[in-house]
Amino acid sequence: MSLSERYFQTMNRIAKWRNVFAGWQLGTRSRDDPEFQAVKDHREITIILRVEMTATTKILMDKGICTLEEIQQAVIDEANLLDKDYQERFTVMKATDIGIDFNVVEAVKGMGNWKK
Repeated sequence: MSLSERYFQTMNRIAKWRNVFAGWQLGTRSRDDPEFQAVKDHREITIILRVEMTATTKILMDKGICTLEEIQQAVIDEANLLDKDYQERFTVMKATDIGIDFNVVEAVKGMGNWKK
């Protein structure tokens, strides 16, 4: 078996966990349920991204291209940028170490067009 074939076989196998996570999140659903399909697809992407990012990080560190500390700092920087972007989108909310902080009255006004 070639490396490419082993790659696809391994990725397909690990992606099978998508069904477990979708069922855990939504409960028992038919395979045709659109919400189940959407969650399943999202879980598959998350699983694959985790495997690929961990493998890429390992290669970079093993080759001495970057250190664990450099990766940790870069992740901190990116997370802070994303947090800032989220706060700009959801202006009445702010992430804290214990959850999302918001003024209920302002949040309800800002969430007026959210799905009910």
